[in-house]
Amino acid sequence: MDLVEFQGKQLFGRNGVPVPPAGSVCHTVDEIVAAAEQHLGDGHGAVVVKAQVKTGGRGKAGGVKLATTVEEAREHAESILGLDIKGHVVRVVYVEPASDIEEEYYLSVMHDRVGKGHLVICSREGGVDIEEVNRTNPEAVVKRTLTPHETTDGLAADTARKIVTQAGFPAEVVASAADLLVRLFAAYQAEDATLAEINPLIRRPDDAVIALDAKVSLDGNAAFRHDGYAEWDLEGLDADDPLEAEARAKGIQYVKLDGTVGVLGNGAGLVMATLDVVAQSGGRAANFLDVGGGASADAMAESLALVLKDPAVKSVFINIFGGITRGEEVAAGIIEATNRLGDFPQKLVVRLDGTNAEEGRQMLLAADLAQVVAAETMQEAASTAVALADQS
Repeated sequence: MDLVEFQGKQLFGRNGVPVPPAGSVCHTVDEIVAAAEQHLGDGHGAVVVKAQVKTGGRGKAGGVKLATTVEEAREHAESILGLDIKGHVVRVVYVEPASDIEEEYYLSVMHDRVGKGHLVICSREGGVDIEEVNRTNPEAVVKRTLTPHETTDGLAADTARKIVTQAGFPAEVVASAADLLVRLFAAYQAEDATLAEINPLIRRPDDAVIALDAKVSLDGNAAFRHDGYAEWDLEGLDADDPLEAEARAKGIQYVKLDGTVGVLGNGAGLVMATLDVVAQSGGRAANFLDVGGGASADAMAESLALVLKDPAVKSVFINIFGGITRGEEVAAGIIEATNRLGDFPQKLVVRLDGTNAEEGRQMLLAADLAQVVAAETMQEAASTAVALADQS
């Protein structure tokens, strides 16, 4: 579960990570105006009107604006509410007092799947994409992998100090930045997060360091330890892509992507490999969809219908490996699903492998379905699906 900025700051605050004075969560222009009036009336020289969406690049998209008057806040409210930022429509806005910024840094803690531990990333260059900094100036980015054994009792203060010192933080803020990093790591552990990122971490004129932004992802597998993370599940807040919401309601593992080749497979690992093969063939996947261990007619029909609802999908690559589920059962499911869905313009490129795969392929050929193209290998299927998408 991803949190938006104000939620991330609330999480940081209750774990002792320094954040700016609390702002106001708003849903309408009038609420934004009232919040700006309140904060400006409290003596703050300016407020920041911020779109609350679960994606980056808000500032570049016009979703973060400074206002020194109530009239400015109203103008920003009208332009930000309803704004589409990378497919996320702004329905919630956060208004907070503007902070005085002396310098901007970057700090994050995340789950390191490769190193099987925790990864701390720290840089003196904050406020911009850390990926770009790592590409253009890699020596400015410090990465430290920590094992679970090293962090049984949290992040050691001495380790945190070494990290921020190596990153080149000014001497005046090393102690406070190291203390903040210790608290950030504690929050990351206590809340079962997979990511806790601050960009930017700012230095104020008084040399205090605070989290000006917050990006937090929580581990859904740990939801049972946190009452299902119900406190963060606010209706109307950066509503998910409608297809993703529909998939979740149906129990389908689906993630919307930005390509033209629909992808459907059984098993997350196989689907991930399918995305790679599509990319290697010069195409882009339109989605990730794991139909699960079985491939019944019902599962195939619902999954295919979901993929085909995306207008960007020009072809569909169905990649099934028959293990416990046999190839002829999969083929029967595809045939039944295709018959149920009726006419649709996209071609389905089907690759079957594993148990009774040949029998399944023969069934598909015998069915003589106009929408189905059979392929024997992943590479052949991917190339065919990409070519078909390019022709549409």
